[in-house]
Amino acid sequence: MAYSPSQRPIVAKALRQLSMHKGVSDENRQQLRRLANIQDALIRAQSASADQPDLFNPASLLGESRAVLAQAQAFLTQLLTGTARPSAREVLIALESRHGLGARWGLREAMRHLATDAARTLRDREYLAAMVDGDALDAALNGEGAPNPSVISTIDQLLMASTVYRSTIAFQEMIEFIGRFRVYAPYNNMLVRLQNPACQFFATVKTWAEKFERKPRRDARPMLILAPMRPVLVVYGLDDTEGKALPQKLDEFAAFKGRLDPERLPRLIANAERYRILVEFKPLSRTFAGFARRDDVPPPWKRRIVIHQDLDEASRFGVLCHELAHILLGHLGSDHDAWWPSRVGLDHKTVEIEAEAVAHIVTTREGLNSSSDAYLSDKVEANRSPENGSAVPRTVSADLIAKVAGLIERMTKETLSAPKPRPSAVARA
Repeated sequence: MAYSPSQRPIVAKALRQLSMHKGVSDENRQQLRRLANIQDALIRAQSASADQPDLFNPASLLGESRAVLAQAQAFLTQLLTGTARPSAREVLIALESRHGLGARWGLREAMRHLATDAARTLRDREYLAAMVDGDALDAALNGEGAPNPSVISTIDQLLMASTVYRSTIAFQEMIEFIGRFRVYAPYNNMLVRLQNPACQFFATVKTWAEKFERKPRRDARPMLILAPMRPVLVVYGLDDTEGKALPQKLDEFAAFKGRLDPERLPRLIANAERYRILVEFKPLSRTFAGFARRDDVPPPWKRRIVIHQDLDEASRFGVLCHELAHILLGHLGSDHDAWWPSRVGLDHKTVEIEAEAVAHIVTTREGLNSSSDAYLSDKVEANRSPENGSAVPRTVSADLIAKVAGLIERMTKETLSAPKPRPSAVARA
């Protein structure tokens, strides 16, 4: 079978219409969409050169498809050796920028192949599988969901404000305060965490008195760690001490200020639960506003978020946006239904910038004032990237920040339908 290049738009439309037919299986539906995408790419890439063949030859396309498949695999293999884990859309843009529009033809199959390659790490396989199993790759290939450029500008401004904060007295006070703590061995840090999981700063009675002008409260809870030349050493956490005022950044940790619509937080919690994310409020350290976990989560929940119960309503909302962003950005890995991506292994700076940027966008649009610039002040670099003149690190996904901020904003204003379970299109090892 052969047809003129002028007929390609008709063929692409017919393939897409057929892919939406109820009787078509999921596997065939994806194949039809892929063929339609190939036609779209051929239309865009068609040259006006007089020596271009008039007829489209399927046999020729087969050979070219093998070449672009190998090209896409090589590109993804190189990507996986780096520290960044971009969105499906960012992967597609980078691939086409390097190898041209036709390179998109092999992207899906390349992802499928590498996602089932036992030689790859589990993290890498799950990263690719989540894009294939979820909607992200289809949306990217169909040209859907391009982020608003203003979002990238917002992230850039936030990080620059954080850089400016580094020069303030409050930042210097916080750095000096932390610097006074003795660096204990990792095993002792683990012992303290076992006795008080929320504790981040601890010291002996002598250290609290001499370096911080603070002392344990009357009902303070002592903790034991190992010590050289003696069996154990008694230490106390920051929350169990009193005395000289703490640095501003620690005293106003995770503060979001302003009037919050009373319907926003309950609706956000209800929608999180539709994603099988359990939200709880419990007592935590004053320097530990909340956390998200994938382990020790009771069924039927997929993830668990704990928020400091003593926070006010606006701060509870802001911290929940931050912790929910960690999950939806894929920092804790994907779930078996691929409702969110899998981007485990990003460095601490990247995951905190992404999650706080999402919280900043959502809370700012809600009319709240955040301390995001202070929170990120020790996680940003003072210099702009030489590649694009931006303060946003290369490992940060602006595309995913925009998408997750948009989703969380919807979760605060609408009652969303629960996502549906979906069969995996990739056999995961």
